[in-house]
Amino acid sequence: MTARGTGGPGDPATAVLEQRVAALEQQVAALAGAMRTLTAGLEETPFREPGDTTAARAARLAREVLIAARLGG
Repeated sequence: MTARGTGGPGDPATAVLEQRVAALEQQVAALAGAMRTLTAGLEETPFREPGDTTAARAARLAREVLIAARLGG
């Protein structure tokens, strides 16, 4: 029989879960950053000229953020 972990700080299963949660937190932060970039690029302002490429630049930057975080390709 194998012994089960106690779930305490020294338990290997707890360490694995902590690593997975940290990875998820980083992914959520990257997604939030990409969303901020996209929304900023899509916001309409009274000073935006026709043919402005702000939205396209924001989309490219958001994609780069996701690629850097290994969330998009």
